[in-house]
Amino acid sequence: MDMFEKRLLQAMTYQHPDEIPVSCWMTPITWMRRYDEMVALAKEYPDLITQPIPERDRIAETMPITYRLGTHVDEWGCVWSNVEEGLEAIVTGHPVPNREDILTLPIPENRDGRLPHGFMYLRLLDLRGFEEAMFDFADECDELQILIDKLVEYNCRQVEALLPYHPPGSRFSFGDDLGMQQGLAIGADKWRKYMKPAFTKIYAPIKAKGCHIYMHTDGDIIEIMPDLAECGVDMINPQYRANGLENLVCVCKGKIPIDLDLDRQLYPFATPSQLDDHMRECVEALALPEGGLALKIELNYDVPQANIVALLEAARKYRCL
Repeated sequence: MDMFEKRLLQAMTYQHPDEIPVSCWMTPITWMRRYDEMVALAKEYPDLITQPIPERDRIAETMPITYRLGTHVDEWGCVWSNVEEGLEAIVTGHPVPNREDILTLPIPENRDGRLPHGFMYLRLLDLRGFEEAMFDFADECDELQILIDKLVEYNCRQVEALLPYHPPGSRFSFGDDLGMQQGLAIGADKWRKYMKPAFTKIYAPIKAKGCHIYMHTDGDIIEIMPDLAECGVDMINPQYRANGLENLVCVCKGKIPIDLDLDRQLYPFATPSQLDDHMRECVEALALPEGGLALKIELNYDVPQANIVALLEAARKYRCL
């Protein structure tokens, strides 16, 4: 276990890490367009840039398939389309556009431990299409629960495939964007009715083995963060801007460990001084000596070099507060 992972687990379990764990991640397109700059930064800040340095000529082949140019079909039959290599694709072909199609949708047979970003809630939208999925939730049709059950069965198989490789005390990571810019598209009540039991069932064998669950989720999810903790999530990776610092302090500080996704929408436009202030403000508001806080810096190719350096320097400065 490397030092970052050790500190993250300590922060996740309130075991007094010696400093706030900070990680920095660059999108594949950032490595593609600014390779030499990113390599230099990775070598200068190895304590913060935990992402392995890719080989220049192998970036495309080593990144997730949905980041590659063109289209591909996943195991569920969703068609992913990408017009900008190095950025995430979107689903343009939904395999069950009609409710009756749900009844005959086969569950993929693979048990390879694949639990990609969007493994549960977003996969519902990918399979049905956003509008049709919203009608399903609005109508509370029987087919909705049937589709949820199929996804849960598949995801539980994938968790079972991974469990032998995770000793007690280790970390599982999941990602599923549950929120919009404001609130949840289906509302908190329907999320609790339909999605909370699904996540609880998927996570149950992990918790039974004594492992920890880390969950990334974008959007305004502040009202269901306690529910995610009840599902078994030990640390949530929420967005600063969508949830608001005051809300995060109120709901999470000392109660729900978070790996705060700092304000990515600010990075390209702020001054270095403003980014330093942003980092300090978050640490002063959320940090506790016993833990409960980590910080994540995600960089895209549009962030000026001076701003990247400012973020990394601020992280070194404030992680010990």
